Amino acid sequence: MADDTSIKVSRQTRERLAQLAAERRMTLKDVVEQLAAAAPTAAELTEREKRAREVLAAHFGVEVTDAELAASARLRGLISGRKAVA
Repeated sequence: MADDTSIKVSRQTRERLAQLAAERRMTLKDVVEQLAAAAPTAAELTEREKRAREVLAAHFGVEVTDAELAASARLRGLISGRKAVA
């Protein structure tokens, strides 16, 4: 058995997670673990960005500048309705 712990969420969130678990024929624990595994950390996103920049440079001769990357992040934030990082 894994080293389990508990988390506190609102009743509404717990009910939604339970619904997702039932629909997927999974346990609530499995749904939470799946969701956590699917969401990349900041470090993982940074590594993806680095690899993508390397591929663009090596295969297409495109060098993405930090300014272009920042503008892209702001645009994605505007489109998604989230506050973008400056």
